This record gives sequence, structure tokens and C-alpha cells, in this order.
Amino acid sequence: MTDTIRWGVLGTGRIGTRKVIPAMQRGTHSVVAALASRDRAKGEAAAAALGVATVHGSYEALLADPEIDAIYNPLPNHLHVPWTIRAAEAGKHVLCEKPIALNAAQAEQLIAVRDRTGVLIQEAFMVRSHPQWLTARDIVRSGRIGEVRGYAGFFSYFNDDPGNIRNVFEWGGGGLMDIGCYLVHTSRFVLDREPSRVCGVMDRDPAMRVDRVTSMLLDFPGVQAIGTCGTQLVAYQRVQIFGTRGRLEIPIPFNAPPDRPTRLFVDDGSDVNGGGIETLEFPVCDQYTIQGDLFSRAILDRQPAPYPLEDSIQNMRILDALVRSVEEKRWVDC
Repeated sequence: MTDTIRWGVLGTGRIGTRKVIPAMQRGTHSVVAALASRDRAKGEAAAAALGVATVHGSYEALLADPEIDAIYNPLPNHLHVPWTIRAAEAGKHVLCEKPIALNAAQAEQLIAVRDRTGVLIQEAFMVRSHPQWLTARDIVRSGRIGEVRGYAGFFSYFNDDPGNIRNVFEWGGGGLMDIGCYLVHTSRFVLDREPSRVCGVMDRDPAMRVDRVTSMLLDFPGVQAIGTCGTQLVAYQRVQIFGTRGRLEIPIPFNAPPDRPTRLFVDDGSDVNGGGIETLEFPVCDQYTIQGDLFSRAILDRQPAPYPLEDSIQNMRILDALVRSVEEKRWVDC
């Protein structure tokens, strides 16, 4: 019986070629065996650089390849649902990049496809597999920092290229969909509850129409979460979680480095100058490797996907509510 899953990748996007494929190639249960590109020369160049054995000149050919067990879908946002559906109907399990859809209604189509085909479908929120987030959630649950009442997150980078897929409005571009989704997801993950209502504000690029700065307020039972994401700001990221007796701080919450240890700060609040901070350090790991192997292991063991589609749809509902809040200039119930 095989102990590995043979993966195929749709396209040669940077997230796949620079981060996910190299990481999955280092996995215990994952082998990237093929990739597909509509530009054959581009596909062959990427495959040669990454050590991928097979190149297909179309996405359809990859889905028809009997040697492939699972598909990684890093295509532009508007192609996530249609190609995930096609892959599932071809009998392939699918790990699809975030956001899994353009809205919750679109994402809900995947439930029926999953149930009809029997394959696993999961959104690629790799952060939930990293030890720093698992530890943060455990500390929150343990009561070490007391009753949690606040979450604050910031995530930004600078990209004003109108040709970049993240800046194409019709393709689901913009800060909220690209990186704001992490703020929503991790707040729900670490707090282990759902917001009852949300409020959002956006600043849109006047030419590209995508949101370049978005701020949000999520009203959870007993906890208020705030967050800002920006795609035309200095690159920065940080998350803090505040309790009645302490505070957690994750210095690199989303793009955790795969080549050096990561840290988590636990502050008991006894010294505003930092004298009460304990630093927890985590060994070198790659969250994309862990994510791939967890999904592969679920396939091999015939278990449900580690991160269920139902949770992804709930995340999309909150993103939808934030957009409605911006449009209607009011709080929106979730």
C-alpha cells in the first residue's frame, strides 16, 4: 500500500512555484508529480527548476492523468471554484488556495460536489497547521492569559501593479480577499467562536477599484476583534490577543519563515517595559509542508479533510458581511 499522495498543480503561479511546491516536495506523504500550464514552455521551465517529472499543456490533461491523486489549485480567485469542481468530478482530491471562492454562495457549490464525488476538498489556510498558532490557541483555551476580550491584527504589503492578479477587481482582487481573510480566519480559529456582527471600512484604489486598505471590527461574544489589511502599505504583520491577565503576541503570524525558528511572546502584564514577557520559540518548520502532509495523510487514512469546507463557507460569509457593511455603511449581522 502506498504511503504517498501524487499531486498535480494547476498553473505556474508564484505562490505554487516559490512556496507550496518546494515545501510539499519535502513532505513525508506528498509528492508533486505533475504540473499543468497553458504555456508549455513556461510549464517545462518551472518543472525543470522544481524537479517535477511531468508537464501537461492544459489543465484538462492534468485532471485526466490517472497517475495523479490530488490537485493543488493556486489559480486566480475567480477560477478557484470552477476548477476545483472540475478536479473533483475527475476524481481528484483538491487543496484550493484561499479565498476558496468569491463569495459564500459560490463556495457552497463545493459541498454538493464533495458529497457527490466522495473526494476531499479543503481551503489552503496553511497558518492553522503552524505550531505557533496551535500553541496560541492552546494558551487561550488554558486560561493562562485570563478571559480573552480583544484580538488585534495587521497585515500589509505594497503592490500597485495593475497587471498583477491581486489588483484585478473582476478576478476577486483586493486586500480583503487576499490577506484580510487571514485576519478573519485566525480570529475565529484562536478564539474558537463566531462573530455575531461585523463592521468594515475600505479605501479603494481609484483606478483599479480594488480595496487597498480595509479595516474591520468583528463583534464576538465577549470579545472584540479589530484588524487592518493593506496592499499599498509598507510590508508588516502582527497579531496580539489580549486577556484579563495577560497578552499573546505573534510577530510573524502569517508568513512564518520556513528557514528559521519562530517566536511567540506571552506577557503577564507585570511590566510595561517588557519584563514580564516569556518568549516561546518553535523549531524550524514549513507550514506548507505540514499542510500538504496533513491533507495527504487524511486521503491515505480515508479521514475527513483537516479543515472542513463548512468552516471555509462560514469564513466567506463573514467576508461577504464585511463587504455589505462597507456598501451599506452599517453593522451587518453574520
